[in-house]
Amino acid sequence: MVKLTLVPLGLLLSLVIGSLCALIFQLDFPVLLSVLKDPELHFALFLSLATAFVSLLLSLIIGIPAAWAMARIQFSGKYIANILLDLPLVTPPLVVGIGLLLLLGHQGPLSGILPQLTSMLFSPIGVVIAQTYVAIIFRTANAAFLAIDPAYISTGQNMGLTPLQTLCLVEIPLCWQALLSGAILALARALGEFGATLMLAGAVRLKTETLPIAIYLNIASGDFSLAIGCALLLMLLACGLLIALRLFTRRDKEDGYAAN
Repeated sequence: MVKLTLVPLGLLLSLVIGSLCALIFQLDFPVLLSVLKDPELHFALFLSLATAFVSLLLSLIIGIPAAWAMARIQFSGKYIANILLDLPLVTPPLVVGIGLLLLLGHQGPLSGILPQLTSMLFSPIGVVIAQTYVAIIFRTANAAFLAIDPAYISTGQNMGLTPLQTLCLVEIPLCWQALLSGAILALARALGEFGATLMLAGAVRLKTETLPIAIYLNIASGDFSLAIGCALLLMLLACGLLIALRLFTRRDKEDGYAAN
């Protein structure tokens, strides 16, 4: 019975390895070199990295305090708020993009309050908004704060620390590994974000063209070589982030074993 489980495992590995090899060996070396020199690919790579890192910073600034508030503060309607904050995890990005467009667009309720933001939607600003929403680190940070032993928090408070000081000096140092892991995953989600970006920033060459948008545009126009080149770059970035996450978590486990 145990050996039978190797069948679906082998099937899953075959699909993963097969799809990766299909991408890697689709282009011969001279074509790949010419694709890697394409200015459009360079623009898409730069915009993807720039917007993803800005989105990650915003995700940390917004997500960590929000996660701490949900973990430590009791208020009416907290159960409903907790459910609503899970919506970004289960809502398709395309639907997220439509909702944000209707909220922030020229006909939206916030257009009169934030007209400057509305006018900048179909630009890299729109890309950042979409990526930040999709890659928010809230749930990972919330789980990290909830996993902290309350005794540490009580000790900090007994020493006269304010809640903000307790957060900065006690809680974050205790769960920084989980926060860093969440940040790596958030960065990966931001780099691969497509649906919400398409709705909120559009698909304009050399303006809002991230790597996923570049794949979409070049597949639509029939330039499969450039699309595959962008896909390979995205795959390379994703693999790099995954390796960094694995190395970090393994080092963290080894440190934990050494401490014990």
